[in-house]
Amino acid sequence: MASPAKSHSNNNPEVEAHEGANVDKIRDILFGSQMRDYDKRFGRLEDRLIKDAESLREEMKKRFETLEAFVQKELESLGLRLKTEKSERAESVKELGVQLRDSSKAFDKRLGSLDDQLSGDTAELRARILEQSKALTSEIAEKSREVKRLLDTEVETLRTDKADREGLGDLFTEFGLRLKNEFNLPEK
Repeated sequence: MASPAKSHSNNNPEVEAHEGANVDKIRDILFGSQMRDYDKRFGRLEDRLIKDAESLREEMKKRFETLEAFVQKELESLGLRLKTEKSERAESVKELGVQLRDSSKAFDKRLGSLDDQLSGDTAELRARILEQSKALTSEIAEKSREVKRLLDTEVETLRTDKADREGLGDLFTEFGLRLKNEFNLPEK
């Protein structure tokens, strides 16, 4: 069975509040100085952490601003170098284009002059070949006429100088008779 004091304290809110206050007093007596010391320490630690966090925040802000300024400066420098290089390359491409056009014109001009020279040389060579052909043709014709004349002369000489068959036969007969010593000369 429950004691009457316990049943009475459970029902009365004033009693409960009084008992809670007593517990707080006991707790304050036992642990109060340590709790106040811990509260002071936690307060100082909290203040120090807040100051350190603020200091760190300021330091990080300064570093980020410095880094941002450096990056911005480098980007501007790179942009400027890129623009300069781009304009230099555009200028170089333009110069190469002009040089290529000039070289192409000079090549076309040289090719045209070589073509004209080749045409002139070809015409001159054909004229020389034609002249030499005519000279050789006339020389061949002259030599042919000369050879024909010489042949005609030789043929005529052979005709006049040649011995006829009958005269040659008499000659060989006489020769044979003389070799045999049978040839008698007619007396005159």
